[in-house]
Formats: sequence, structure tokens, C-alpha cells
Amino acid sequence: MVTDSYSVSSALSPAKPTMASLCLNSLPLPPPSQPRKLLETPPSFSSSSPSSLNSYGKTEASKPIVVSGNPPTFVSAPGRRIVAVGDLHGDLDQTRCALEMAGVLSSDGEDLWTGGETVLVQLGDILDRGEDEIAILSLLRSLDIQAKAEGGAVFQVNGNHESMNVEGDFRFVDAGGFDECIDFLEYLDDCRDDWEEAFVDWIGVSQKLKEDRKMPQSYWDPWNLVRRQKGVIARSILLRPGGPLACELARHAVVLKVNDWLFCHGGLVPHHVAYGIERMNKEVSHWMRGLSESEDDPNIPFIATRGYDSVVWNRLYSRDNSDFDDYQSNQIHSILEKTLQAAGAKAMVVGHTPQTVGVNCKYNCSIWRIDVGMSSGVLNSRPEVLEIRGDKARVIRSERDSFSELNVVDYI
Repeated sequence: MVTDSYSVSSALSPAKPTMASLCLNSLPLPPPSQPRKLLETPPSFSSSSPSSLNSYGKTEASKPIVVSGNPPTFVSAPGRRIVAVGDLHGDLDQTRCALEMAGVLSSDGEDLWTGGETVLVQLGDILDRGEDEIAILSLLRSLDIQAKAEGGAVFQVNGNHESMNVEGDFRFVDAGGFDECIDFLEYLDDCRDDWEEAFVDWIGVSQKLKEDRKMPQSYWDPWNLVRRQKGVIARSILLRPGGPLACELARHAVVLKVNDWLFCHGGLVPHHVAYGIERMNKEVSHWMRGLSESEDDPNIPFIATRGYDSVVWNRLYSRDNSDFDDYQSNQIHSILEKTLQAAGAKAMVVGHTPQTVGVNCKYNCSIWRIDVGMSSGVLNSRPEVLEIRGDKARVIRSERDSFSELNVVDYI
């Protein structure tokens, strides 16, 4: 059953999803209690500087999407439908399911963009716990190319697992993830190190290579051990700072503001905004590109990627209500409101912490939590996505039965 306070038959809407029921929280956001004030200078969307602004094209029905920042930080997308997808963790099947539900991916297996002028935002943690990480990254890049041609766009923000892998922390890598790194590195060599060709085409060739792969059944088989060592080396080559896949990740922000909405993996607090959103994005990108002064001084951007209250690790807004008493909840709500006021935003959308009740909002719907643990490497839950139109948001859910509630702590 659809419970909406606005029409879904808008010309900006893609074809109605055939596999989903649309439900929950079609709620307007609360108006700000007082005018929002930026702590850093807002971007000028009228600038013509090619280094900081990119136009994604337009149709007769709407103005162009304009992006400021490198990596993208501030996005003006007038009149656009926005869909946000949470943590994917290497599960290509669930990724496709979520994108089809969102109305931005064809269901014929051809991986075609069907979203028209829709803006898709993915909130990080594509890496780890699954075997099709690079394939998902490739799919999103392919969809971005297609979306731009139709006046839409695809954006990603990096999560803690992207940062961990660039740091060389492979503790949560699936065995198939190492195998995919081997296959992709070999394919990149076959493409004569043409990164664009290899990366964009990978989604079309990865499945066949995976099916053709012959591996011993025994985990401790000598060849298996050699291959795993080879996988670690391949992953290190791809994801070390300055590596080709790390540089691909460096194209994406850790904080993205689309119109009046903030998107990040863990969560922003006031001192992040005071430090500077664009500054944090540039520092993380600089680090991932391997542009630090020396190997002995990696210059890892602490405020964005390190520490419990960093942008990619923060869980302040995502914990269960039972974790806090009324006083603590009021304090957190106050912190959230101060953050939104400082950033000039109406609401924030985060992933990172699996929500066993599905996508939900809190604090007068000023925060939306959209990580549902959909990957088979996490909770294998039914996919859900958030749809935003203006100041209204709703959840698109699949018809699949609810998953059995698990101990989420084991999967974080």
C-alpha cells in the first residue's frame, strides 16, 4: 500500500517499480527554528571555473545540475527526485535489487539507467564482506555516465570501509573480494592499463570471469593459500594511497550536500562543519591519491576518517532509542540541530549502522538512517531505499518478508 502525501506520477518520476511496495514516512521536514547560517563560505553556483564546477546537462523540463567542489561537495539539483541507497558491502545482486526498486536500473540485466533526471546518492561501504566490490563501483560509474546524458547524476560518498582499505586494513575482506582484485588487475593489464575502459567495462565481464574461475574446494589447499597471498598483493596494489582504485575512490566526497540535504556515511557534528566540509573532502581525496609529503607521514585526515566521532565512524544519530535517556536524547537532538543550522541544511541522511527496523527517521525526521544491512555478508535483509522530493521523503521497500532480527553488533 502506498502512503504518500504527494503524487508519484510526476514527470520527473521513473517508471513505477514492479517489484516493490511503497510505504512508510512520507513526512515533510520540520521548518528550521531560525535562519540557517553557514560557518564556511557557501559555494557560488554561478562560477564558470572548470576545476570546481561541472554541469550535468538539462532537459526542457528542468535546470541543469551544478556541482561545486573537487571532489563534489555542494550540488544544486533543482526540481530533481533524489534517491539514497545505504551500505552495499560487495553484494551485487542486492545492489541491483535496490537500484531497480529505486527506478534507476533496468530489470533486464542490461544495467541501463532508467532514472531520467533522478539524482542517486550511495552512502558508502561498498567495500568488504562481499565478492563483487569492484563490480558495484563499476556499475555505479557506468550509471553515472548514462545518467548525465539524461540530466540526472550518480554520486557516492566514501564510508569507513573505503578508508580502512586504503589504509591497508583488510580484516573484513571476503575471499571472493581478493579473487576479484586478482581478476581485475589481470583484466586491467589486458586493457593495457587503460583505466577508464577497464573500470567501466568491468561490470560486464566480471561475472563471466568469476564463473570461469576454477578453485580448489579445500581452504588449506596449497594453491588456495598461494592465491590468497596473491589476492592480498593485488588488493594492496589497487587500493594503497595512489593506487588506481584508491584514486577512483578519491573522486568521491565524505560529505555531500544536495540542495538542502546532507549525505554522509556516519554523521556530522558541529565541529566538522566548523572545520570545513569542502576542506575535509579535499584532505581525504588528497590522501587517497597518495599526495602526502612522504611515506613516513601519510597525513591521514583524522577528523574525517579516524576516531569514534569522525565523519565515517560516527554513530551518534544512529543508535537505538533504548541506548539513551530523555536528557541524552535531547542533547543529541540539539547537536543535530546545531549541525544542520551551521551547514544550512534541512536534514541529514546517514548509513553505517544497520537498522533492524528498516530505513527510519528520528528527531522530527531531521535524521534519516538508511543502512538496512542488505548485503548477504551483513544481515541479508530486504533492500530499502529513501526517496526525496523537495522537503518530503518516503521509503521504498521490497515485498520480501522481513528478515529475522539478528544481533547487529556482530556485523559492525
